[in-house]
Amino acid sequence: MTEPTGFTALPDLALRTLGGSVIAANDESFAERESLIRPGRPGFMPHTFGAKGQVYDGWETRRRREPGHDWALVRLGMPGVVRGVVIDTAWFKGNYPPYASVEAAEVEGYPTVAELETADWVEIVPRSDLKGDAEHLFAVSGERRYTHVRLNMFPDGGIARLRVHGEVRPDLSLYEGLGLDLAALENGALVTACSNEFYSSPNNAISPGLARHQAEGWETARRRDDGNDWLVIRLAGAGVVSLAEIDTTNLVFNAPAEVSVTGTADGTTWFPLLPRTRLLPDTRHRFRIRDAPAATYARVDIHPDGGLARIRLHGFLAEG
Repeated sequence: MTEPTGFTALPDLALRTLGGSVIAANDESFAERESLIRPGRPGFMPHTFGAKGQVYDGWETRRRREPGHDWALVRLGMPGVVRGVVIDTAWFKGNYPPYASVEAAEVEGYPTVAELETADWVEIVPRSDLKGDAEHLFAVSGERRYTHVRLNMFPDGGIARLRVHGEVRPDLSLYEGLGLDLAALENGALVTACSNEFYSSPNNAISPGLARHQAEGWETARRRDDGNDWLVIRLAGAGVVSLAEIDTTNLVFNAPAEVSVTGTADGTTWFPLLPRTRLLPDTRHRFRIRDAPAATYARVDIHPDGGLARIRLHGFLAEG
């Protein structure tokens, strides 16, 4: 399996399974807008026709007979700083748009489509050439936080997927006085190092919700040495961990035998959070952690290899 590199290794802030939503489009005559943010590669079955023509796994508009262009509006599942955008025209060969651009805006709360029309939109991908049946990668600079993006295609056609990769920047003030999952991707945590991600991304293990199947967790290749696999999580903020949840759901024959968790506040001195502990396959394990110092990073070691569906490190943000 080829590992993502550059900005594509960062989470897709718009992904449907991470809470993204295509909340509006000016046209979706041939194929629905919701396909833009589906997980996985687009599929295609030739000579598969519905009432509107060939069925496409993507968003496709009618042929325009008047001036203008088509657009789709996406609410990011996780607000953040955008580092790069992928516009994928997979399988659209005679009906792809020749150009596209992407705009972004930050609007707090729960704005309606009408309210978003007056937002301060910033162009993060200028009008750019597209090819048919191809992935187009566009790096994005800047440190602004965004909650919504708007995909524009000129003048019409079909786009299979839109990926908006970046770093999550949540509003953690909502949790003042409350506990939270310090390892949650949606709270701003991120896997910054990993020994192996042969089968699936380690960031899956800190994604929202429960893993529906094995591929939605983190799984390593089989080790043929005396070592063990591990990952390092940059926590949502400096915090005190009080409960570790280690979930091996769906990992029936490839769960790790044991797990241990350590933490650090300075990146140099590591202290134990959870000692090396036996795990069972296909099980959600919960372990109380008492009297731990504040940590900014956590390292999860699995022994010797295998996979985890989810990792949760519940606790409280450190004061100050």
